[in-house]
Amino acid sequence: MQIDIGISEDQRQQIAEGLSRLLADSYTLYLKTHNFHWNVTGPMFTTLHTLFEQHYTELATAVDEIAERIRALGVAAPGSYRQFGELSSIPEETGVPGAEEMIRQLVQGQEAVVRTARSIFPVVESANDEPSADLLTQRMQIHEKNAWMLRSLLENHG
Repeated sequence: MQIDIGISEDQRQQIAEGLSRLLADSYTLYLKTHNFHWNVTGPMFTTLHTLFEQHYTELATAVDEIAERIRALGVAAPGSYRQFGELSSIPEETGVPGAEEMIRQLVQGQEAVVRTARSIFPVVESANDEPSADLLTQRMQIHEKNAWMLRSLLENHG
């Protein structure tokens, strides 16, 4: 059945392509954050273990919302590690860095998700796609806050 929601097929495809990159970034950040939750050590263990769990739990919900928006636009959502690897701007971490390096990498990952979300806005706005714009705004707000909280852990106050 044809989709008739007031957004052209070409625009829906363009938006879905951008949202697929956002999904890949979000899933990659989810995996990295979960990895660091499992493997963090050191004097900040309890703080970081708890914070990383909050972040990956929120991301688990977010990837579902992003994928569902792609589907609502009539496009198949990517769902494999290979696809995510090709689409994501966030590098995987296969080693076990120290706690401060974990924090740095997660700041970079949070900021990468914000940049990806922001890059989709022009096509979303030109299509008057308010649901996608709302999703992007929410994602940017959450990831900018998370990046700030993580950066704050790295600041020296002495």
